[in-house]
Amino acid sequence: MELYFLVLLIALMVFALTAGFPVAFALPGSAVLAIAIAALCGWLFEGNPDAYFALGGPNQWLSAGVTNYRSLYWVAERDTLIAIPLFIFMGIMLQRSRIAEDLLVAMAQLFGPIPGGLGISVVFVGALLAATTGIVGATVIAMGLISLPAMLRNNYSKSLACGTICASGTLGQIIPPSIVLIILADQLSNAADQAATTRKAEYKEATGEFSMPGDFDVVTASAGDMFMGAFIPGLILVGIYMLYILISALIKPANAPPVPFEGEYDRKFVLRVLLALVPPLTLIFIVLGSIILGVATVNQAGAIGAIGAMIMGSYRLMEGKKRAYYPAILTIGSVVAIVILLSLFDLNIKNIKSGYDAFGIGLACIATAVLVYAISWAAWRAYKIDNTLHSVMMDTAKTTSMVFIILLGAAMLTSAFRGFGGEELVKEHLTALPGGFWTQFIVVMAVIFFLGFFLDFLEIAVVVVPIVAPILLADPSANVSAVWFGVMVGLNIQTSFLTPPFGFSLFYLRGVAPKDVRTLQIYKGAAAFIVLQLLGLAIAGAFPSLVNYLPNKTHLVSETAPPPSNPKLQECLEEYQFVVYDRDKEVIQAAVERIQTANIAYLPDEYQERLNQSYKQAGATFALIEDVRSAEIKLDNYSQDYRPLHIKVRQIQKDVRRLEKDIEELDEERQRVRFEEPVDQSRLDRIQARISGLETERDALAATVPENWKDARAEFEQLAKAETTARRKYRQNVDESYDMIRTMRKMIAESDALAALQERYDPLIELIRKKTAKESTEAIKALESELDALTETHRIKSKLSRARRALRGDNPDQQKAIEEVMQSAEILQNEIVWHQRAADDLRADLDEYHEAVKLTIGMRMQERLTGDQAEAIAECKSVHKDLTLFF
Repeated sequence: MELYFLVLLIALMVFALTAGFPVAFALPGSAVLAIAIAALCGWLFEGNPDAYFALGGPNQWLSAGVTNYRSLYWVAERDTLIAIPLFIFMGIMLQRSRIAEDLLVAMAQLFGPIPGGLGISVVFVGALLAATTGIVGATVIAMGLISLPAMLRNNYSKSLACGTICASGTLGQIIPPSIVLIILADQLSNAADQAATTRKAEYKEATGEFSMPGDFDVVTASAGDMFMGAFIPGLILVGIYMLYILISALIKPANAPPVPFEGEYDRKFVLRVLLALVPPLTLIFIVLGSIILGVATVNQAGAIGAIGAMIMGSYRLMEGKKRAYYPAILTIGSVVAIVILLSLFDLNIKNIKSGYDAFGIGLACIATAVLVYAISWAAWRAYKIDNTLHSVMMDTAKTTSMVFIILLGAAMLTSAFRGFGGEELVKEHLTALPGGFWTQFIVVMAVIFFLGFFLDFLEIAVVVVPIVAPILLADPSANVSAVWFGVMVGLNIQTSFLTPPFGFSLFYLRGVAPKDVRTLQIYKGAAAFIVLQLLGLAIAGAFPSLVNYLPNKTHLVSETAPPPSNPKLQECLEEYQFVVYDRDKEVIQAAVERIQTANIAYLPDEYQERLNQSYKQAGATFALIEDVRSAEIKLDNYSQDYRPLHIKVRQIQKDVRRLEKDIEELDEERQRVRFEEPVDQSRLDRIQARISGLETERDALAATVPENWKDARAEFEQLAKAETTARRKYRQNVDESYDMIRTMRKMIAESDALAALQERYDPLIELIRKKTAKESTEAIKALESELDALTETHRIKSKLSRARRALRGDNPDQQKAIEEVMQSAEILQNEIVWHQRAADDLRADLDEYHEAVKLTIGMRMQERLTGDQAEAIAECKSVHKDLTLFF
């Protein structure tokens, strides 16, 4: 019955949208009406308001709605939504300050003389504006007013000119910073969590194990990851547009003839181009560069962009007037001064230790005051000139409110959709499609593309993505990343601005285009660029590294990068390391042989034994690597024949579980009918007949599982376990081998610090003789604390601990405490002797050995990856790995 109300929900939403109701009210309104009608019908006909809900009832739905509402503002994981008003403010401010006009004129003069130059300049400017403003309507209108007349005046094809302007304006949806990408990141963060939960449940059900390996988990997508992931596909799309225009101009010159520049390419021209081009490029570099380099979060980058846009707007609004550039100059100067001061001083007030530190803090305060003054001056200008700041703030508030209300409404609609069992229905139909993940993915992309003809990008992002993303992300057969899926959706819904009849770019251009440009010509021009966008979508789909590489690389080289020992990096790290082992095998083996000749006879027996064991383990590394490779080859060879059987049986088991679920639901219905008064026997018989039929079908289906399935699965699990064991032995071996080298080098480096503690013992013994037990205990604790800071000093500390225990209680034994301290001093003396000799005789050999093995045997124990390793691992993890056989 709930399916009828699901249809009602969709029908109400379609009616509200086609009737012209605002999306912000159509989405929640449809949900509230459908829920109310379903609850009322349940109460009237079943006596239970929850009767016609697949999941819970109105109370649970309202709770879900409240949770979604609260999470938009207060859940820390979704704080990237704060960046939305910042980037909107940035875009509107740059649009109002006529930066786009300056860019269009300058780039048209620069590119005009080449075939298709005006069109290429429009694409170039569209890309720049996408990376600064990201507002489609403003970009299309600006280019339509400035570039379209110029293109038509120079005999450009009307359809090509219109298509170029419309398509270039949509680049703001995929080139970061983009509001679409932020919203997709927000939606995908929840979807990835749901997908991770689903995948863990599937792993447990398939293997019986409660703990799923971390490598198999679904990784969420942050707004920063989405920005990085969309960057290269966005540039590829720009290149495709430019190439299309150039080829069109070369094949048919009449469509896009060159436009010679009537002026001179002199110093004034260069200065004009630089003034138009450098500020937006600088803002792009600061905003995106701060995210890529890990200097700023997306929210902080948004704040930087908003301030930068206001500074740029302030001098553009004062163009030609005295002191127009003063706020910008003061801002740049103060920022440069702060950067220099950061490199020269520790600008933490808590760390002031001298007058020099205070002097640096004072200079930083002055530079900060100048920066605040410059920003305030720019804001005052923007406020006073044409009331620009006020209008920008009002438009920002309106646009932000619209976005957030739609997000809230979509959350309510999604909750209702799930309440009526829509999500399970979609999942059931998607997973039932033949062809696995890629068939499902293509169907979803086709649906999103089709919806783009009628819905705005925002409705698609907040309604469709939360429903289909958890299903697709949970599929282990493709194991796609959330970033890749989000960018693919972003590229797809970008076409919604160009697809008739409701493509917003088409409406924007139609509103400013001359009357002699027919609507059909606009549609015709846009159609070619829709094909180009789909080509860009196909390229990103075929080569996922284009999307995944940059987010992975950024993560691995950032200040918060995981260490080389991180479990999720091991397989890719070893793939890279094993090649290095092959290349440097002779060097490593020679280093191991050389270090074994070093004299360590004077070291304590324990350290001699540990060092010899370390050398032995280092020598065994290459054999362990061959064990890993052998196990990996055996597993890969077996998997080729095992895969078809695995897929067949898992599909049968999935169908069996689906039938068992249907049987369980029918059994629950049968129980309800039994307790009704009077009992409907005919209905009870029909339910029983359906249960019997499904049980027969289930048993017949289960009987189709091949007899060799259990043995084949056991063989696969044994081979997989053998590979895991081989890798674990290799990792344990190299870690233990290098750890001793690292420990010994650290002990030798601390020789002087250890020797400096010797002079503390005589005063300590005197203190124990003359002072109270409490004072003596505190002194011993202080010495223990200093020993704690050094490596492998437990033998020395153990005697001090005994001395401290001797001073406890009502009858402290000072003599015993002194004896224990003296024994500690004797142990310390012995330690100092061999430490200092090792510093003279062994340090150079260990340092040489360390340099030879630190990036191979010792790599897992390093604090950070090297640049080459980060690049190799980022490339490795950018390719989606099929995990089907492990589920």
